[in-house]
Amino acid sequence: MSRLVYLVVTTYRLGVVNVMRLLVYRFALFIGLKRVEALGQDPVSGVLFRPIRHLTECKSHQHYELVPFGWMPKQCVTQLKWDRNILTGCRFSGMRRPWFSLSDFDSNIGDIKGIWEVSRFNWALGLAKDYLAGRDAALEELNATAKSWMDQNEPYLGPNWKCGQEASIRVMHLAFTAKLLNQVHQPEPTLLALVKAHLQRIAPTISYAVAQDNNHGTSEAAALFIGGSWLVINGDESGERWQKLGRKWLENRAKRLIAKDGTFSQYSANYHRVMLDTYSMAELWRRELELTPFTTELTKRISLATQWLYQLVEPSTGDAPNLGHNDGAHLLQLTDTDYRDFRPSVQLASVVFLQASAWQEDGKYDEVLSLLQLRPPQKNLQTQTSFHFDQGGYIGLRNKSGAFAFFNYPKFRFRPAQNDALHVDLWRDGVNLLRDGGTFSYNAGQDYIDYYGGTQSHNTIQFDEHEQMPRISRFLLGSWLKAKNVNFDEQLLTGQAGYRDYLGCEHHRKIVLSETSLTVTDQVQGIKNKAILRWRLNPDNWVVQGHKVTNGNHEIKMDSDVKIDRLEIVEGRESRYYYQETSIPVLEVEISSDGNITTEYQFHS
Repeated sequence: MSRLVYLVVTTYRLGVVNVMRLLVYRFALFIGLKRVEALGQDPVSGVLFRPIRHLTECKSHQHYELVPFGWMPKQCVTQLKWDRNILTGCRFSGMRRPWFSLSDFDSNIGDIKGIWEVSRFNWALGLAKDYLAGRDAALEELNATAKSWMDQNEPYLGPNWKCGQEASIRVMHLAFTAKLLNQVHQPEPTLLALVKAHLQRIAPTISYAVAQDNNHGTSEAAALFIGGSWLVINGDESGERWQKLGRKWLENRAKRLIAKDGTFSQYSANYHRVMLDTYSMAELWRRELELTPFTTELTKRISLATQWLYQLVEPSTGDAPNLGHNDGAHLLQLTDTDYRDFRPSVQLASVVFLQASAWQEDGKYDEVLSLLQLRPPQKNLQTQTSFHFDQGGYIGLRNKSGAFAFFNYPKFRFRPAQNDALHVDLWRDGVNLLRDGGTFSYNAGQDYIDYYGGTQSHNTIQFDEHEQMPRISRFLLGSWLKAKNVNFDEQLLTGQAGYRDYLGCEHHRKIVLSETSLTVTDQVQGIKNKAILRWRLNPDNWVVQGHKVTNGNHEIKMDSDVKIDRLEIVEGRESRYYYQETSIPVLEVEISSDGNITTEYQFHS
């Protein structure tokens, strides 16, 4: 099949309506008729937040510092540079150019997310926390940093106005900073003016956000709902249409993008968290303003999505499989927990939508409840169990000794993010023993996109060095796989699935979890030259001993009914945080004829 045929077929799978939305949007920008080009707004300047009376007289020594992407060196907010890419150090030269004339992928400055990260106003929440804890200077820092941003980012000029979702994240964080400081109902005029300027940017391109069938639509809908209703309760009736538009798309997106088993359209653990935080914020804001409740359908879908992420989280650390795209996004950061700790988000959504605590024991993940004045319910979620999310293609097996095997198979209603069909993650005692490669960056070069989005970055079979699905563009794969022979048995702790790819290669995988081991059986057909089975291992001193690999504690035994041509440990790469890359050992098992390979990973107690 040619690239053109792949594109036509994939366009059909994406949905004709969505593609038309996108084409109409891009054509309108091209011919200059889209009203976003005509947007005009005077610079916004002034104080955003006023002092409040502290509930405590204690003086805190806490001093908030921003940790970009959850891993980079801490940065004092007074030293932030709005035109500096924190990933590459390059400065953006087009701060005075209209947003629509700028490219998302300017190789001169590198990944634009390095510009956007510090402009998401996460620091506003952090400084508000400091102020509430008794550090009075934090409020001055908050207002001064916001003034600096407003002075250097005039409405609709420069890269920080380029993306409607980025503008939406600022609106949500500004709103919840006001909520923390009890200034929702009597906000400073400058704050409302800044929010209104953002809504004027977001609303005209909401159709483009919706057409993507991802978290752009949910984020922008939430911002319109939150910001529009905020204007209305403070006497600005122009917010009414934005509030209605936001509510409409929040309802629509929940029903369309979240499956009946809780799976989100982006097939990503982190994007799932972003979506969940977005809906938690929208619902808490609705309660704050005593607005009409959302529909029961929305509440049901978000409840299911909460349960979905809860099942994936490792309870002792809060970590989860590095599934799908991981772009470093993290909303509503009200705890000092690690970026990869998903528990605060799950705990909040569980309390808000399920009226239950995900975790009963006290922990830092409860700090978000305290700050938002939510009482932990007496009811608790059911203990994590084995599961089969058959709408999204996910099987989870749990044994009594605390091991967790996570298996994903191709079940694509929306565009797949990575070539990770039949990937297996293995966890035990909080350690990710068999792991996913991650993402690294969207704009560090094609080699990175091919590696991290490719088959070789996952624990699965690669046929003849080709991908499971051909790459059409940076974010689009063609010839979407379709699973067959799917089975799940909770009592026997087994799961299985298979597929046939666009070149006629077939892979079927069965996994069995016992109290002391994980056994994976792979059947492969259609090999022309070779097939490589990869196991991406937890960093340790692994050595090969014949057809066995060991680190002195765990053993991985390999067996096959055909000749194993190569069995060795090679150096691989993984990215647990956006733009961070580390080396890991990868076990590669190569065969050159059709047959079966059995892997037994033994974890001794």
